[in-house]
Amino acid sequence: MWRRSWLLFAQAVTVALAALFVVATLKPEWLPRNGGSTVLPLPTLSQAPPREAHATAASAPGAVAAGAGPALSFSHAARRAAPAVVSITATKLTRSPHADDPRFRFFFGDRGDRSAAPQQQLGLGSAVIVSPEGYLLTNHHVVSDAVDIEVQLADGRNTRALLVGSDAETDIAVLKIDLGSLPVVDLADGRSLQVGDAVLAIGNPFNIGQTVTAGIVSALDRTQRGSSPFQSFIQTDAAINPGNSGGALVDVQGNLVGINTAIFSRSGGNMGIGFAVPVQTAREVMEQLVRGGKVKRGYIGVDIRDLNAELAESLALPVKAGVLITGVLNEGPAAKGGVRPGDVVLRVGDKPVANSAELLAAVAALPPDSEAQLSLQRGAEALAVRVKVGERPVSARPAPR
Repeated sequence: MWRRSWLLFAQAVTVALAALFVVATLKPEWLPRNGGSTVLPLPTLSQAPPREAHATAASAPGAVAAGAGPALSFSHAARRAAPAVVSITATKLTRSPHADDPRFRFFFGDRGDRSAAPQQQLGLGSAVIVSPEGYLLTNHHVVSDAVDIEVQLADGRNTRALLVGSDAETDIAVLKIDLGSLPVVDLADGRSLQVGDAVLAIGNPFNIGQTVTAGIVSALDRTQRGSSPFQSFIQTDAAINPGNSGGALVDVQGNLVGINTAIFSRSGGNMGIGFAVPVQTAREVMEQLVRGGKVKRGYIGVDIRDLNAELAESLALPVKAGVLITGVLNEGPAAKGGVRPGDVVLRVGDKPVANSAELLAAVAALPPDSEAQLSLQRGAEALAVRVKVGERPVSARPAPR
């Protein structure tokens, strides 16, 4: 009898263990743990992102919180800067190139009289509001020779603008409008701009309406063949097209770093190479134009070239760097001060000059009619001369593409 009872007990225990094994394998959550508490599934990342992920998303300029949109966005910069970028329509009067040609009048008769009458031409571009008083920055080539300048703000308001002044050398012009509650862009410290920084170009390309394009700074201190020696551009691959001229180039915080000016193009459209005037240059030009209506630059009347080691050795000079004077204007400021061809300029005042660009910039910064000391190397002799600075003549520059 007891054997039968023991056999039934052993079978019951075996079945219970087998059932427990099956439950533990297939439904472990049914089993009590830690005093009867049940095990809950772990939260997924979408339900509870780590605290570090929140901090990173919030700290990135223009970034969007997780789950709310794209991981990278420049919408913050666009919202800050775009309201201050306006569209420009400049009305210019042009005449037929044949208007004064007697042969054209002989062959075409009265058509010659009609061609002699000025015709209206509309130029399109952009500008940037940079002060609450209504001062705008744009390009010289956008508003040059304009008889009427109309401004359309991003909020839909329209008004006419007064041309305060224009500088062909840097292709910068300043306009003035009289409206209240103007949106104003903040000016960046352009000296901190680096190759590879992300930038946005804002303007009115092809007159289709305000457009924002993104890219990076491709290069700094770029010059174009035949351009003014005072033009040193920011190069960017942000799309810049006709109509963008005078518009804003801004950083990812929405601060102005440059005024869009020119493109490199064989087709008339964007090819990934655009140029902008650095904000520090535009600011300096604007200050002079607002103060006096024109930009005055120092001038001494010399032809120059960079001095390198090979040239210094061929001229038996004890210095290896500086700016070689290759020509001196008769009766010009340098000639009157005693500067001769073959001299090497080492310093302008207390500012050393290692190349032609540095000499031009140092002389241009001198006020006309002031006196400046030039430190020279003349053969084996080091000497200093004093020069009365003249005013640099204004040169007409073609509109850049």
